[in-house]
Amino acid sequence: MRAVKLSIIAGALTLALSAPAFAQAGAAKPQTPPATPPVAAQPAAPKPPSPPVPFPQDAKYAFVDIQAVASNSVAGKAASTRLQQLTESKQKEIGDKSKQLQALTTKRDTSVGVMNETARAALDKDIDKLQREIQFANSSAQAEVNDLQNELQGDFQKKLIPIIEELAKEKGLYMIFTAESGFAYVHPGLNLSEEVIKRLDAKK
Repeated sequence: MRAVKLSIIAGALTLALSAPAFAQAGAAKPQTPPATPPVAAQPAAPKPPSPPVPFPQDAKYAFVDIQAVASNSVAGKAASTRLQQLTESKQKEIGDKSKQLQALTTKRDTSVGVMNETARAALDKDIDKLQREIQFANSSAQAEVNDLQNELQGDFQKKLIPIIEELAKEKGLYMIFTAESGFAYVHPGLNLSEEVIKRLDAKK
């Protein structure tokens, strides 16, 4: 039963602490400016936060929104930031190589009839080598990002599970579901996500 419980939470964390899609960086397409300046929209008045719904005293079940915990807790935000920083770093490295490849390809394509066969063969060799380097860099970067993601998910789960078990014992609950499991209806007071975030942030 515990293995099933851990696998469900791990699956939810995979969604919550997922890295941005890793792709080869390329030149951004220029955006066409609007013909006329947009009219500034009037900011809507902020709505006051709704008071939390009290937990039903006779409840024996509850649920936790794992994605909300990962997105709003200090630990979850730190994990997402680390993933984002690593991904952006790798994308920049590959982007720099892609620019080099583009420059070499342009040089080859624009020097038809000017460059001798020996120089052209050497340039083709450099292009082929750089293409293989980019392919390897992509695979290596994806593996590194995946390894960090798995590490962060494992660390986050180690912090999260004891808190959920602690809440279950305190409230005398039979089960705590994850919101990602899907429900047709659930009493909003059964949502323990905010309490989990508070306790998670309080841990050093």
